[in-house]
This record gives sequence, C-alpha cells and structure tokens, in this order.
Amino acid sequence: MTEPIDEARLHAFVGKMLGDLGGALAVPTVRIGLRLGLFDALAQGPATAPELAARAGGLHERYVREWAMAQAANGYVDYDAAAGTFSLSPEQAMVFVVKDSPVYLAGAFELAAAMIEAEAKVEHCFRTGEGVRWGDHAGCLFCATGAFFRPGYVNNIVQNWIPALEGMEDRLRSGAKVADVGCGVGFSTLLMAEAYPQSRFTGYDFHEPSIAQARRHAAEHGLGDRVDFQVATAKDIAERGFDLVTMYDCLHDMGDPRGCAAHMREILGDGGSWMIVEPIAGDSPQDNLNPVGRLYYNASTMICVPTSLDQEVGEGLGAQAGEARLAGIVREGGFAHVRRATEGPFNMVLEAR
Repeated sequence: MTEPIDEARLHAFVGKMLGDLGGALAVPTVRIGLRLGLFDALAQGPATAPELAARAGGLHERYVREWAMAQAANGYVDYDAAAGTFSLSPEQAMVFVVKDSPVYLAGAFELAAAMIEAEAKVEHCFRTGEGVRWGDHAGCLFCATGAFFRPGYVNNIVQNWIPALEGMEDRLRSGAKVADVGCGVGFSTLLMAEAYPQSRFTGYDFHEPSIAQARRHAAEHGLGDRVDFQVATAKDIAERGFDLVTMYDCLHDMGDPRGCAAHMREILGDGGSWMIVEPIAGDSPQDNLNPVGRLYYNASTMICVPTSLDQEVGEGLGAQAGEARLAGIVREGGFAHVRRATEGPFNMVLEAR
C-alpha cells in the first residue's frame, strides 16, 4: 500500500528545493558579476542600474539591470525600491569583494562551475569504476581549487595552524627546512615563506601546470630566494631531512595515502613534524549530514574520489574521511604520536610526530 503524502512535509521539501535550485542557478550570474567587476563597483556605494553599468566600465544597462535584480532576489545585494538603487552591505562585501576575507567565496562559485563542467566525465566513472586525472576534470579545476582554499589559508596558516604545532613556530622563525606536499598553485607555500623569511620551502605537486603557476606566483612576490617548486608525487620526493612537512587539503585525494604516510616519515628529519590539514568531518557519516558536510560530500563525489581512483592503489578516502580513519593511516606510516592540534569551521589540523 502506498504511504500517504504528508502535505506539510511535501511543501516544506519543495520550498527547500526552490532555495537549492535558486542557489544553483545563481552560479553563472555571480561568476559574471565577479569577472565584470559589478560587485566591486557596487561596493563603492549605492547605484541605479545605469549608474552601476557606467561605474563598471560602460556595460550594457539592460543586462546590468537584470543581473542586479537577480542578485537582489538571491539576497546577495540590497535593493531600495523607492530610490531604485542597489547596494552592497559590509557583510555582503566580505563574501564578494574583500579578497582576504575569511568568507570570500568567489572561488566556491568557480569550483561549482568546474564540477558542472566535469559532469559527463564523472558520470562515465560511475559505470566503469575509473577515475578522472587531476587537471582533466574541467578547464582549470586546479585554478578554482586554489581560489577556493586561499581565503582559509590567508586567515589561518600563520595565525592559527602553525602556532598550534609543538615548538614549530620558533623553529620556522630561526630557520627550518619545509616541504609543502600537494602545494597546488603555491598559495600555502608562499604564505609560509612570507611569514618565515629565515626558513626555506619546497612545494611539491604532481600536476605540472600547477607547479608552473606556482613558480610564476613566487617570482611575482619576489620569494624565489627561499621558495622552490618541484613536480613530484608525494612518494617520489627524494629530498630528506625536513623539519616540517605540510599537506593542505590533499591527503584524502591521494591514491595511496598509506604509502604517502610511510614516505613522509622517511623524509622528515629528527624531531620533525607532519602537519595534515583536512576538511572537518566526524567519524560517523551521520555526523556529517550538515551544511559543511553537504559541500564536502558533493565536491568529493565530483572531484576527490575520481582523483584518487585515477591514481595508484586508488583508495578513495573522500573529503569526509574523519579523524579516526586519517589518524589510523598516519600511524600505519610509522608515526607514534598523532593529535588534533586545532580546528575551525571548515578544517581540522592533525600533527604527526
């Protein structure tokens, strides 16, 4: 017998779906607004659609008006019907304009677009069990990933995460040897190098275009004297004697995280530490059925698991592996002590010694 429909639950669920679909449909209009400088222009003060179009460099007013109304309906900008003006609140500016804000989310919209672009490739993998090579998902997934993580790194690596490691901040200030494994386009490596000029940093990534971009960033920031970037998988790093090894949001993407852990133990010098930054997650799946877990599970389906399954071993940890599972893998690699050094709303930081 068919279970009867609960009308109240149905209406509530449809309301949720309308909200979710509205957010999904906002992705392209937000990206256009970011690229054309419309949010930046609106941050200068309230404007009518014609004023905003002119302020953004002479854009077509009709398109700008429709775009602004869409953002007002999204709740991303404010609209004064009496004056016919649009404006950006300080809180909205933190999300769309202030690039070093901890909640600057432009990269999240780029990541969403990259996930949609890779849809057909990932769907194919559902049928075959294959993976998708990192960098082949979408036009510039590695660019979007770097932009997505940058605000968290800018506001946490030097301020919160490294100080949470036992004695490491003093070692970095006096001069330490650091490997940033899975460095991507180099944001994490360069932030550390800027903060600790006496130390020397090598960023490693297996994706050559990412390393090329990281080298350009190092040159632009004048940090070439203390930063080097190399193309290498985690298990192929030949250098030894590092005082600190860092991994930012990448251990779960690796095909062989257990082999990686064992190799990190080999490349660390005496008294060295391995800092592992991973997406925040509980140890039970039901612990992660929340807004943050929702973001990570969806991204993991489209990016993290396909990336891991494309590699050797293909463990496919996923972005919500949880501390217990990750710590177990690290201990298997030969680390006697693993602890959660600190955490935030989006990440947990493990220290292995």
